[in-house]
This record gives sequence, structure tokens and C-alpha cells, in this order.
Amino acid sequence: MRQDAHVLVVDDDPRVREMLREFLTGEGFRVSLADGGDEMRPMVAAGGVDLVLLDLVMPGDDGLTLARELRRDTNVPIIMLTGKGDVIDRIVGLEIGADDYIAKPFHLREILARVRSVLRRCMPDRGREPPPAPIPPATSGFEFDGWRFDATRRTLYDAQGGTVDLTTGEFELLRVFVENAGKVLNRDQLMDQAKGREWTPYDRAVDTQIGRLRRKIEPDPAKPVWIKTVRGVGYVFTPAVARL
Repeated sequence: MRQDAHVLVVDDDPRVREMLREFLTGEGFRVSLADGGDEMRPMVAAGGVDLVLLDLVMPGDDGLTLARELRRDTNVPIIMLTGKGDVIDRIVGLEIGADDYIAKPFHLREILARVRSVLRRCMPDRGREPPPAPIPPATSGFEFDGWRFDATRRTLYDAQGGTVDLTTGEFELLRVFVENAGKVLNRDQLMDQAKGREWTPYDRAVDTQIGRLRRKIEPDPAKPVWIKTVRGVGYVFTPAVARL
């Protein structure tokens, strides 16, 4: 983990912003502040942001909207800050692609521990040789029942040729399924084989993500025929998959 990692704090409360700036700067981080999406977007677009601390409840674009936008356009790690006690909001944030959440009121040492933990998972250490790039497969495209899944372009096309929007979590789950078609996979296997940042204990919400993926690809999500539940074991992707 880099000691000068750049943290962007997005919160509409100036007292919270300044408190986090003073504390994290004292711990060796570079810190920028934004009071909402309008200030956040150009900072992220300029590059160099290593982690976003993102408040859930803000006027205008709320934290879930901004987290969805960040995950659509970037891979920057996200820690949600929430004052809500409703676990549903937290689960939704994690499903969208947030890496962790911290409930308000929080202790500054907890902020530091969570920030360091997420950065360790998501950033290479300075001075360490990066791992060699994997040799790309001969093809990264798959087809099933007229649908086409382009893993390189991270795009899913339906049988009519239209694109289907997928969150990062949904994309990774579908990638694992098409690469393991016909195999029964339990939840641990699904999480272990998903690429990108490490999964955390909160990712037991994988069942919810599978439900959302079913709603996007199944002919009848109430009676799934492609992503079938194997009771007491896990899930199996049933279509015949061909590499393109």
C-alpha cells in the first residue's frame, strides 16, 4: 500500500470533511474534499484518486447514485459512510460495487483501519514488482442461446443484439458462470473465482446479486432456467456455451 495514497472525501457536511482531511493528512495520506457529485466528478476524471470515502445521504445525487456512477466508469475503491441503521442501504451499496461501509458516528481509528485495509486489497505496494500480465486467451467471447458475452469489452448482448447493462458484480458472476457452464458452483467458489478486488465478508449478498442477474437475463426470472439453484449446494449455469 502506498503511504501517499490519494483519498477523496465526498460528504455534504463540512465539519466531517475537514475532520477527515485533518486526520488522514496526519496519517500520511493526500486528501481532497468534495461536497457532492458536482465537485467529485472532475476530481475523479482528472485521475490519481486512489480511494473515495462517500457519504450515503446527501442532497442532490445521493451516495448510491454516485457509487453506481463511479463503478460504471472507474475501478476506484469506494468506502460508503452512512448514518442509516437500515442494513438494506448498506447491502445495496455493496451490491453496486462499494468495497466497504462505515456507520456514523464513527471512530477515526476505524476510518484509518478500513482505508488501509481496502487500499491493501486494491493497490500494489510501491517498490514491489507488478505481477506479469496474464497471457490473454485465444478468445474472450462466449455465446449461449443467441446471447453474446464479450469479456474483453465487458459487454453483454441479448439475442436481438441489444446491450444489457451489468454492474461490476453482475459482470464478474456471469463471467464465472459462462466459463464454468454445467458445473455446480457453491458460493465460496463463485467468490473465489471472481476477478478484481478481493471479496469481503459482506459479499454473502452474492445471492442477491444472482437474483438481480437473473432479472436481466432469464426469460422468466421467477422460474430461472439458465442460472438454476442446486438446493443445499449452490448454482449451475445450464445453457450450452460456445467460445467465439
